[in-house]
Amino acid sequence: MKQAMQGAQVVRWTPRAVGFVMAIGLLVLLLAFGPTFMRPEMLDRLTTLFIYVLLASMWNALAGYGGLISIGQQAFIGLGGYFLVRLSAGGMDIYAALLVSVLLVGLVSLPLGQIMLKLGGGEFAIGMWVLAELLHLLVTIDPIVQGETGTSLLGVDAYAPAVRRADNYWMALGLMVVLLGVLFMLLRSRVGASLQAVRDDETAAASIGVNVLRSKHVLFFLSALGCGAGGALWLASSITYQPATFFGPQWTAYMLFMVIVGGLGTFEGPIIGAVLFFAAETWFGATGVVYLIGLGVLAIGFALLFPRGIWGAVEGRYALRLLPIGYHLRLAGLRDGKLLVRQERQAG
Repeated sequence: MKQAMQGAQVVRWTPRAVGFVMAIGLLVLLLAFGPTFMRPEMLDRLTTLFIYVLLASMWNALAGYGGLISIGQQAFIGLGGYFLVRLSAGGMDIYAALLVSVLLVGLVSLPLGQIMLKLGGGEFAIGMWVLAELLHLLVTIDPIVQGETGTSLLGVDAYAPAVRRADNYWMALGLMVVLLGVLFMLLRSRVGASLQAVRDDETAAASIGVNVLRSKHVLFFLSALGCGAGGALWLASSITYQPATFFGPQWTAYMLFMVIVGGLGTFEGPIIGAVLFFAAETWFGATGVVYLIGLGVLAIGFALLFPRGIWGAVEGRYALRLLPIGYHLRLAGLRDGKLLVRQERQAG
């Protein structure tokens, strides 16, 4: 006699994901003590890596989870650096100014978002690029910046080189962990579900009561914060502020490469893409034009052969989620006296 009894259980965390998150926590704890045992050049390189991870994750948040393709996020990178220059010139401590700069970029993004988010698709992408160029021109008008010649970050002399290197490292690590943690929790919330519904079909999302504009604004604000943090951290590390560099379109190219290679619309993908980009820059960056051509060829190759990126391909093949944004639906049944368990992965 056959018996059939079906039950369902929603699973947000798998044992594998819990173990991975615990391992990440231990890694972050170890990295926090980096300045006590790492060589100076290693600290500088890891600071750069943390900035890349932050920028890639923020661009992916906007495009991968919000469906907002931007080619002008360098607007907020440039503003982050500019506000740091301005505040430090006023006598504020550079690291206090760095944190304030990030908040100021977030505040500026609120009215800008009200305008830009009314655009859709290609209009939004081009509009963000135009916005970046406009802000670039406005920044060069400020006498402190000295036009395209640029200026140096004032106040760095208050710190010895070793102290400044360690502080840059800690600030980059801390901001990366905090902002990625906020993004992770946001995507796992009801707001995150609304965001992905908007990405998939705005009309359908609006028909079930989702506030489309507000949902997009949340990601726009968070992405601006992250990019502003990236710009301020980059200036704290490089010291010299040149508007053409900080507002340059190469930042969008870098973020696109990291996200496409790692996996658009996955949480883990941009991190993997940032590590690969960092490795390529470390090994081949000195080759100049050849390096840039190689990045372009790789990006096109991944887009054609692995349209979901490295992590997207792994996730699709093995149903592996180490940082789960969505959930699993576990179905259990009883047939011929034997317990049957079937698990279906739900996209998140």
